[in-house]
Amino acid sequence: MTVPAPRNGSGRVTTPAPDTPDRARREHRYDIDVLRVICACAVIVGHVGGEFMNAVDRSPDNGGPAYWTGVFLDSLTSWAVPTYFAIAGWAVLVGAPPRNGATLRTRSLRMIVPVGVWSAVYLLWGRWRGTNDAPLRELAVDAVFGTVQPAYHLWYFYAHVPLILLLGCVVLLRDGRRPWGVVAALLVIAAGPTALGDVGELTGWDVPRFGWQTGMYSLVYAVCGALLCSLPATSRRHRGWWWVGAAVSLGAVVWSQHRIHFVIPNASVLVAALTACVLMALTGLRVPDRVRPVLSRLTGAGLGAFMCHVLLLKTFAPRIVSADSGWAGTVVAAVALTLATAVPAFAASLLWGRLGLRRYLG
Repeated sequence: MTVPAPRNGSGRVTTPAPDTPDRARREHRYDIDVLRVICACAVIVGHVGGEFMNAVDRSPDNGGPAYWTGVFLDSLTSWAVPTYFAIAGWAVLVGAPPRNGATLRTRSLRMIVPVGVWSAVYLLWGRWRGTNDAPLRELAVDAVFGTVQPAYHLWYFYAHVPLILLLGCVVLLRDGRRPWGVVAALLVIAAGPTALGDVGELTGWDVPRFGWQTGMYSLVYAVCGALLCSLPATSRRHRGWWWVGAAVSLGAVVWSQHRIHFVIPNASVLVAALTACVLMALTGLRVPDRVRPVLSRLTGAGLGAFMCHVLLLKTFAPRIVSADSGWAGTVVAAVALTLATAVPAFAASLLWGRLGLRRYLG
């Protein structure tokens, strides 16, 4: 007689096995997959909001419905990028710590190679449309060093790679490894801005900005995220309180974006509060067995959808977004633009995943 494998509250398979320190690391976290998929969709929704803000030049005087729709959508999804940093911290420090420097190199290349491919795609696309604000060669050099134009959303990866290298190096040192290659890469990252600045001063060249950097706020999100994501599953009766906290934090973010600064910085304490509430509300979420195969496919497609969605967004936004529509028209336009961007982005990513192009396209 076969006894079904027990499952815990987060939907993790807990097949009986000898207790080992690494056992928890091997359990697949479907709740983390849910977070990854939601984050990918949230980034798209936030950028949809940005298109409405651009349509009114970030002023309610130029169209109240479009302005408030833009503010709300951007605020609603302001936790997405911090959560990406939080998930990255959990993965490196808790979920799947690197075994050696080669592991970190592989993880870095999973980001660097698609960023390079998509940077080229966006630059050629901008040249074809006549929207590049500088010669193609100059923009290509800038992209190598970390200036992301016209693919503005790719800035995240210039911060993500140094972050996982730094955290991974600490993990390897703790485990008694000597990751000389990782240390060398970190030294280049640390010295890059100053070295390029010195070259510019000595030669008079217009040197590019060195953008392969991670901020203190992203490091804190990663460490705190590792802590929050490794806590026991949030009980069902407590999730409601975390959603209440998220709603209050969202209201504060909307107020800040309207009264103080748009776009609100990721390092804002209001964004941090919203991020923490969402993480606690979703940590340990039970994922039914029948949903898991679809969830896994969407999780795998999330990175690719993130990479390509701005192409679709910038193509459809001029045809859909208007500063002159009333509330009903603006809401319909926001939904239409979100679907026109997200659905083809995920579909395309699923397609090239089946074609074995994930390592090149994300």
